[in-house]
Amino acid sequence: MYNEKVMDHFMHPRNVGEIDNPDGVGQVGNPVCGDIMKIFLRIQDGRIEDIKFKTFGCGAAIATSSMVTELVKGKTLDEAMQISNKAVAEALDGLPAPKMHCSNLAADALHAAIEDYKKKQQTSK
Repeated sequence: MYNEKVMDHFMHPRNVGEIDNPDGVGQVGNPVCGDIMKIFLRIQDGRIEDIKFKTFGCGAAIATSSMVTELVKGKTLDEAMQISNKAVAEALDGLPAPKMHCSNLAADALHAAIEDYKKKQQTSK
């Protein structure tokens, strides 16, 4: 059901964990499947210096979380906001149709973490 790249990110996920005192945090969930993703960001000079995730969910949820962290590390916030569910799925060489919602969660968690960072920046001014 899953291709080799998805299995690699599931079996050997990149950037798992939390960041102490993160600059931004995004959490999303899917009540239908029960997946929950939380992404932590460290921002330096407008770029994602570090990114970590914690995911409770299926293999596809873990793989998409891992892939999204790889896609955006070192990117500007604007570049990271352009990451879509389609981009995440394509970077994994595709996902089975019933698991495409996992790529939505990964992109949504990333965008929520960036929005959290921006909100914190506005309130600190």
